Amino acid sequence: MPAQSRKPWWLYPNLLSLDAPLVALAWLYVFAKTWRLGYHPWEAYAVLGMAMWVIYALDRLLDATLMGDENPTIQARHRFHWRHRKWFRIALMVVIPLLIGLVVLRMPVAIYQHLLPVVVMVAGFYGLAMISSQEPGEVSHTKNILGGITFAFGTAITAHVYRYEFSIHELIFSREFVCFTVLCIMNISAVGMWERTAGSTDREKAAGNELALTLPLILLAAVSLAYAAMEEQVSTRPFFYAILTGAGLLYALNRCRARFTPDALRVLADLALLAPVLVFIAARR
Repeated sequence: MPAQSRKPWWLYPNLLSLDAPLVALAWLYVFAKTWRLGYHPWEAYAVLGMAMWVIYALDRLLDATLMGDENPTIQARHRFHWRHRKWFRIALMVVIPLLIGLVVLRMPVAIYQHLLPVVVMVAGFYGLAMISSQEPGEVSHTKNILGGITFAFGTAITAHVYRYEFSIHELIFSREFVCFTVLCIMNISAVGMWERTAGSTDREKAAGNELALTLPLILLAAVSLAYAAMEEQVSTRPFFYAILTGAGLLYALNRCRARFTPDALRVLADLALLAPVLVFIAARR
């Protein structure tokens, strides 16, 4: 393989669409420990990991198909999926039946009550992805918001279905879910802004995108700190410390983004959601 075509080892989780599943599994652990689930089997982690991989792999294959391999704006992950589409399609044909089998045979019956909203959100995400792929250079805020909500809901619901005494309304309006959803939206929005506005000379648009990113991060950090201080249950405080850490890391990364390549920024954005899990573990001890 020519030296110029080789990819750094740290980029392969992103190229293989393993970045989102890893983040989702890490935060599923955080939700399970925060809500003190007495029973949370391996099937929950397997289902969430496979579902996230299928969603993201299909999304990147779709984007690559719509944009074309020779499109100068296509990202490395999309080009990788397109060039290896045969193997990704084979993997999808294996993973999807396994995923369906685990959901039907091993997941709690309560999961079926929430499959329709998940399907609707995923379908909307794909629809917006098709629209945004036709508008290079534009940041699709609606897609980013829906993507963050879908990611957060899918992660949280995989833990919530094992809290039999709690309703779906209590999940949606819980402090943990709201804060995590905002963090996910800001993560996706940051990556989208960095990729779509790199090299842009429109200062007014750049300033607007910067404000749309930094202000919510500051507010999220402040709210998380307040929740941690007001929370009566000590076991819940580490969750908000983790949210605070994630918001702070994204803010710091945004401030120094000019030092990194787009590929490095995407990987660092994933690490900004993984590092808070270590803070969560340390705080619990």
